[in-house]
Amino acid sequence: MAQAPDALEKTASIMPEESIPPAAGPEPKLRGPAGIKDIAQALGLSIGTVDRALHARPGINAMTRARVLSMAQTLGYRPNVAARFLKLKRKLRIAIHLPREIAAFFDVLTEGIREAAGPFLSTVELEFRTHRRLGEGDVDLIRQALEEQANGIILAPGHPDDLKPWIRKAARRQIPVVCVATDAPKTERLTAIAADPYTGGAIVAELFLRTVPKPGPVIMVTGDLNTYDHAEKLRGFKEFLGTNKHLLLREVIQAHDDPGEAYKSVSDSLAKAGDIRAVYASTANSMPVIRALEEAGRLGDVCIMTTDLFPELIPLIRSGKVLGTVYQRPHTQGRMAFQALYQFLVEGKCPPARMRLAPHIILQSNLNLFLESQPIDAGKRETSRDSEFL
Repeated sequence: MAQAPDALEKTASIMPEESIPPAAGPEPKLRGPAGIKDIAQALGLSIGTVDRALHARPGINAMTRARVLSMAQTLGYRPNVAARFLKLKRKLRIAIHLPREIAAFFDVLTEGIREAAGPFLSTVELEFRTHRRLGEGDVDLIRQALEEQANGIILAPGHPDDLKPWIRKAARRQIPVVCVATDAPKTERLTAIAADPYTGGAIVAELFLRTVPKPGPVIMVTGDLNTYDHAEKLRGFKEFLGTNKHLLLREVIQAHDDPGEAYKSVSDSLAKAGDIRAVYASTANSMPVIRALEEAGRLGDVCIMTTDLFPELIPLIRSGKVLGTVYQRPHTQGRMAFQALYQFLVEGKCPPARMRLAPHIILQSNLNLFLESQPIDAGKRETSRDSEFL
């Protein structure tokens, strides 16, 4: 079974046995990052002087402060923000802004954040706020978080252009912003964590080209193409589909994660074009799409790929009425988003600018294995850190 990405990162490289030099005495004790005491000893200064210099407090001349900052950099000092907040009897406040739609995805992502934060709740306060859907209401929430001086923000940027000036304000106030589920490229966010959308779209196109026997048109149902994740899925799907003239993309429906809009648009499209061969629902808003196919008598006839997994979808994949689904690993995304932000705030550890997860493909053949590792039942998902199918 493949190791999780975070486990792989922790795996040390092993030197060939013959290249290991013989021991020259007792092994040195392992040490953690340098602290204020180490800087003080190296410079021959008091701990109080170093502390004041590091935190720009009054009573330190410019030359001494420069020496302290230089030595801190040399020794790899990282400020322990959490310890400082505990000393002040305060907690780090992390604002988390996620859409209510689509709950099948964002509720699981929220669980991942809560689980990762669990061991640190003595030093961290999580402030969850929701807005209606991607691109609606998120600007008001980031404005509120800045006014309340949150120490960090996790959000899902629906319309990056609208959020860009607010992410810039956050960066100037030294409030890191982590994007999750989708990205806000060309902004000053700290990092973005998501299943790679281009790859997800390309995989679906490849599956269609290999499994749909008759040539003909294809429909893609997405959310909002102003959202980076949705636009990149379309790009990957369209480009890979274009490598073969067997199937042609006839229509891209932007349903804005609205069930009613998705159902009506797909119903209208099926009524206009009875020769549709395949449908790709690229967000978790897939049940209205499936209902429209069923009412048109096309479910089981039209090849359909969906996104993410929830209880209603399981019997449809098991019966073969739905070919499969692209699982975006929301629990892992939430866990990684908190870890990246917490490590930056507490340890000064800067994450990669973008962390892309490989999307998982769930088909009839591997559905049971997936469910054994990740139970999903009656709308309530039970999770643990090890239950995520990695």
